[in-house]
Amino acid sequence: MPVEKRGVDTIPEEERTSSPRDLVAILLGSNLCLGVIVFGWLPPSFGLGLWPSVTAIVTGTVVGIAFTAPLALVSLRTGTNLSTSSGAQFGVRGRLVGSVVGLLLSLGYTALTLWIGGDVMVGALSRLTGLPDGGASRALMYGVLAACTVVGAVFGYRLLLRMSKLLSVAMLALLALGVLAYAGDFTTAAPPDTGGYLLGSFWPTWVLAAVAAGLSGPVAFITLLGDYTRYVSPARHGSRKVLWATCLGLLTGLLVPQLFGTYTALAARAGLDYAGPLVDAAPFWYLVPLFVAAAAGSVGNAGLMLYSMGLDLDAIVPRVTRTTATLVAAAVATGFVFLGSFAWSAQAAMTSFVLLLTALGTPWAVVTLIGYARCGGEYDADALQVFNRRARGGVYWYSAGWNVRATASWAAGAVVGLAAVSTPLYEGPLLALTGGVDLSFVLSGLVGGVVYAALTARTEPVREAALAVD
Repeated sequence: MPVEKRGVDTIPEEERTSSPRDLVAILLGSNLCLGVIVFGWLPPSFGLGLWPSVTAIVTGTVVGIAFTAPLALVSLRTGTNLSTSSGAQFGVRGRLVGSVVGLLLSLGYTALTLWIGGDVMVGALSRLTGLPDGGASRALMYGVLAACTVVGAVFGYRLLLRMSKLLSVAMLALLALGVLAYAGDFTTAAPPDTGGYLLGSFWPTWVLAAVAAGLSGPVAFITLLGDYTRYVSPARHGSRKVLWATCLGLLTGLLVPQLFGTYTALAARAGLDYAGPLVDAAPFWYLVPLFVAAAAGSVGNAGLMLYSMGLDLDAIVPRVTRTTATLVAAAVATGFVFLGSFAWSAQAAMTSFVLLLTALGTPWAVVTLIGYARCGGEYDADALQVFNRRARGGVYWYSAGWNVRATASWAAGAVVGLAAVSTPLYEGPLLALTGGVDLSFVLSGLVGGVVYAALTARTEPVREAALAVD
């Protein structure tokens, strides 16, 4: 299979051979990994029992999908990734906002996947072979996983799609075995070492779980969905089919692993840590399947994230090839794995990361969706590539390549979102006005959308036939 040559340039019609069924496969298979499973552990680690954990995850995921899935239609129309497509609203240089947000999202989730996957693999090998469960073993496993991940990311979309189709079957079987493996120790009560509700009372803690564990899953894809739908032809597949396929892929791909994470966290009494108790509670016969699940799932998920990182870095630095950008991104992500493993608390780092990035990414997604609705899905694909050609002009040039109104709207939403966030490492000043409940997702999106709508109320949407403005 040849290495993919495409970066963030427009995919020609003859190469757009994927189908809505492929979207389901890649969103399901790539998410059946410990990097997603671990988010199901967060609600129990916050002090919630079975049913509060399940309702928080399901509610947050459904709300997140309703918000995120329509973004898949943008790249269906433009033939390029979402951060580049956002140049229609932010300007061909202003689209760097989306590239940076996407890069940070992918970086964090890649590091998290390699981190938790490597820890479980070392723990399983320690019980199977007596391998020392120490820093050297973990460092070696992180390196092996990172190297395998690079291969998939460099070869690109076609290989990752094939891997996802295989993983969607294999990982479902391994998780089904896991349900049987942990059934004897399962309990509906929160782990005893959590010390009660993390935020002191039920509802603030439940909302935190809904955002950190449920909503964060779909929001992680706000810049990723276009990486796959750009390979789907709008001439052969309608928007409705693509939208429903995206919803189905996200729903199954996120709920199945996260609910498995909740189930195993409760069975393993995993309150303050997940990887260690998960391995310790596993019956001996499940250690090999657990090792395989940790390895295969991590490579599949991190490979897809690293592929997206390469695209976003390629978009930021057009002179760099996608392959070179992917290698650089892999090195940075591996560095974050070591920081996460040896310097940070898992729960605090995960929760803080997803909440802060949700606050930054949500207003960008809202502005992009408003722009899609206003232009009726009509884009000038060639004009979106101006920055990549290191040229000037085009219908999305705006002012020096930036749409100041869209950028200001995103910034306003992001500032309000960061001021309303509640994490173990940082609490925003607006929490005093929201009763301590984290409403950063709602407020950041609402403020960003309202400001953008107000600033552009008298502005005609930029369509393909519009004149260039310098």
